Amino acid sequence: MKNDITQAGILIVEDEVRLAEIMKKQLEEAGFNIQLVGDGYLGKKYITENRYDLVILDINLPLINGYDLCREIRKTDSSIPIIMLTALASADNKIVGFDAGADDYVTKPYDIRELIARINVFLKRSDVANFSQVIHMADLQMDIVNKTVTRSGQKIDLTVKEFNLLELFLKNRGKLLAREFIISQIWGIDFDPGTNVIDVYVNYLRKKIDKDFEPKLIHTKFGFGFYCNEKEI
Repeated sequence: MKNDITQAGILIVEDEVRLAEIMKKQLEEAGFNIQLVGDGYLGKKYITENRYDLVILDINLPLINGYDLCREIRKTDSSIPIIMLTALASADNKIVGFDAGADDYVTKPYDIRELIARINVFLKRSDVANFSQVIHMADLQMDIVNKTVTRSGQKIDLTVKEFNLLELFLKNRGKLLAREFIISQIWGIDFDPGTNVIDVYVNYLRKKIDKDFEPKLIHTKFGFGFYCNEKEI
């Protein structure tokens, strides 16, 4: 089920590990960029340090519960869509969630088709149709319009070619990119395919965005090419 709104950055704050991983996989398959954290404290930290197009919150979270986290988000951002996802389905729970600032309330067990439909409504309303101008992977954030990159909230300075190469990787996350394809996209089809310029620039990127951070995002499949992903594939 491929979604028509791609590259939107969504933060999921959910402490049920199996459910969270299933939801992450389902939404990534639908075309979204997903960041997952397991408690309210980390949720607050990631929202403070990064920009997302939508947040999905569980209510019964460790450290900071979903209601309080929702209120914290609303202190600094009144526009980001927040969907509460929880087993607490009573009218009173929903009212508390809406009073805390939630935009929608989805109960467990959820239907992924309904969840995606609700996400799409808010993303279209927020004018992020087609794809967001901000791309997320793990704690890395790229703003295509303003030409900025941060990781864990730290600004990373990139040259034009480094920025273009990282953008190509992020827009093709999880896909193995052959050297010839990278050269044609970044340096042009007439560029010498035998040059080691790709290796040089990949190393530049790794030093800037991977060396001091986890997880590593840029990977090599020897003899085939390169890919960008939170895990090796």
